[in-house]
Amino acid sequence: MNAQISTGDTAWILVCCSLVLLMTPALAFFYGGMVRRKNVLSTLTLSYIFMSLIGVQWVIYGYSLAFGPDIGGLIGGLDYLGFTGVGAQPNAVYAKNIPHQLFAAFQMMFAVITPALITGAFVERVKFKSFLLFSLLWATLVYDPLCHWVWGQGGWLREMGVLDFAGGTVVHIAAGFSALAFALVIGPRKGHGSFPMEPNNIPLTVLGTGLLWVGWFGFNAGSALGANGVAVNALVTTNTSAATAGLVWMLLSWLDGRPSTLGIATGMVVGLAAVTPACGYVTPLAAMVIGAVAAPLAYYAIRFRERRKLDESLDVWACHGMASTWGTLATGLFATVAVNADAANGLFFGNPSQFAVQLIAVIVTIVFAFGMTYVLAKALHVSIGLRVSPIEEEVGLDISSHGERSYL
Repeated sequence: MNAQISTGDTAWILVCCSLVLLMTPALAFFYGGMVRRKNVLSTLTLSYIFMSLIGVQWVIYGYSLAFGPDIGGLIGGLDYLGFTGVGAQPNAVYAKNIPHQLFAAFQMMFAVITPALITGAFVERVKFKSFLLFSLLWATLVYDPLCHWVWGQGGWLREMGVLDFAGGTVVHIAAGFSALAFALVIGPRKGHGSFPMEPNNIPLTVLGTGLLWVGWFGFNAGSALGANGVAVNALVTTNTSAATAGLVWMLLSWLDGRPSTLGIATGMVVGLAAVTPACGYVTPLAAMVIGAVAAPLAYYAIRFRERRKLDESLDVWACHGMASTWGTLATGLFATVAVNADAANGLFFGNPSQFAVQLIAVIVTIVFAFGMTYVLAKALHVSIGLRVSPIEEEVGLDISSHGERSYL
């Protein structure tokens, strides 16, 4: 068995684990720069706490639910509780060239950042203990089952033939539409729409954007699970989509006034999210189209959200949910076996059924993630409460929830 392990592939995925973990503090910076100064530490904590919370949950039972032996196409069995049987040997199903434990660790980093994405919906007003309970329930009842459906051996969407290279459905659509559901339950921030809520530190957001872009190479290219041509293609398409979306967003904001620095950074992240499901299946030119379409889709989704006066504070739904909805559907258009022989052709390469499969996966993910999140958030809202008190919100969550200040 040891002879099957590739030291090159193992070294590459070890690096990718580190890159994907980097994305969680990067996301904390990205979000932290966009809130008011009285809520910076709170917002940072909402993201990076997942390195601890899910770091424990995944080892105890999360990995087993997501990748354990299939039960009815819906969930994994409990064979891997506490990483039992998840060791240095390869796994014939998931990790033929690398240690099984490395595959599990790589997937852990995805499980860490996905619920962190949702936090952009409820910054500056969420009760910390309610947030922690919601996050643990969401990871267990939404992320783990959906992960099994799409990536787990025997998962029903995987068996249907869905293509999701690095997490369009499992990560970005799920997080985006869950954010929308949570925002509807928790309600707007005090004073939302009545006075400006200016970002406290745009340079911090720009730093977060750059680190996210770097980390995304591990996120997407690492999903090839080897140092190979598919990984290289995933890296190039990831870069191309982000670059294109950033340029298009700059032009859109320029047409509306001035080219916003915050807008350009947002556009880059939109391009990264959009190409995630497609990166290992499409050409660089297709990735350029994906990024070019994703930018206006997310840009005007934000405008729609603003007109509806919905305080989904940092636009997780638009930038991740809507962008990756398009990216997942675009995979069904542009995928080609010329890029990845283990995949399938899309509509534009003579296989219209692939687009239908992608559409089903999108609809199922949206309905499941939105519905489950709404129920979970509503249950917590009527039981222990989701929001801090009006006085705590006015003072700011840095002081009221954590007893600290970010700035003197």
